[in-house]
Amino acid sequence: MALYHLLNGQSPRVLDDNDPLPDDGLIWADFIRDDAQGWECWAEPVLGAPIDPKHVSDSLNAQHPSFFDGTSDYDMLVFQGLGPRDEPFPLETRTAAFFMFDRVLVTVRAADNVSVDVVRQRLLDGRIKTPPSPMMLAHAILDAMVDRYLRMREVMDQYFTTLQDELLSPDTPMNDWRSLLDCRREVRRLEALSEGQIDALDAWRRGSRFDWDQRDEVRMRDLAEHVHRVQSHAAAQERDIEAAVQLHFASVAHRTNRVVQRLTVMSAIFFPLTLITGIYGMNFQHMPELAWEYGYYYTLGLLGVVGGGLWWYFRKRRLF
Repeated sequence: MALYHLLNGQSPRVLDDNDPLPDDGLIWADFIRDDAQGWECWAEPVLGAPIDPKHVSDSLNAQHPSFFDGTSDYDMLVFQGLGPRDEPFPLETRTAAFFMFDRVLVTVRAADNVSVDVVRQRLLDGRIKTPPSPMMLAHAILDAMVDRYLRMREVMDQYFTTLQDELLSPDTPMNDWRSLLDCRREVRRLEALSEGQIDALDAWRRGSRFDWDQRDEVRMRDLAEHVHRVQSHAAAQERDIEAAVQLHFASVAHRTNRVVQRLTVMSAIFFPLTLITGIYGMNFQHMPELAWEYGYYYTLGLLGVVGGGLWWYFRKRRLF
């Protein structure tokens, strides 16, 4: 556990686990989930408030979806952020749980939660102002988590553009479209994840035990609007992927039709030639042309004229 004392106008101070909590300022207790078993045993006697065992279980669940609940003593918000990787696919998430008391924020999160580490370092470096309340400190962390989703949109665009260009290329193997279908599943997951985040933020706004002023409402609407932008972008990407897959199959069908068309034209050219050679290949005794001195050359010329004429006709019609 890392324990910080945040006082307005001063740099955050790191506290020892056994130190009594200061009487003023904001306290932030940051737990790493892998080492957080029994964290409520520290929090309950120090804060003087019971913590629901279900909420403790939710905080230790690394796969818990975004969710809000609370009691008369605290607000609890579970929020899914991105993993440490910058690549959008496969989509990795890291769940963080926020317990907001009157002047204490307890976070339970993964060790590689980038957003929490970024906010902590900014506070220690003095690059952001000290939040006046646990709710505002939680908002700062949530804002950093959502900003990572927003920055991922450009990477997703480039990734999908490259995939779609390769998919529609004539030299692409036939099974490359499966990569795009895998990405479509990930985009749907991102859309559902954003929907859960919006529901959790809305439930927090409506069910919080804290009295929110107008500035708090503006901040929350701004945060929810950013999540909406991520959700809208995911929905747009899903439509683009659907269109790309349809274009891929249409392109494959078009190439197949062109091959079949060329084979059909070649068959149309060689059919009369085969008919002529078949007629003169019959073994009847009385066939006048067989005794003709120039019959062989005449037949070759006829084959050439018929075949060349048909080739010119189909070429003129742009069928070959």
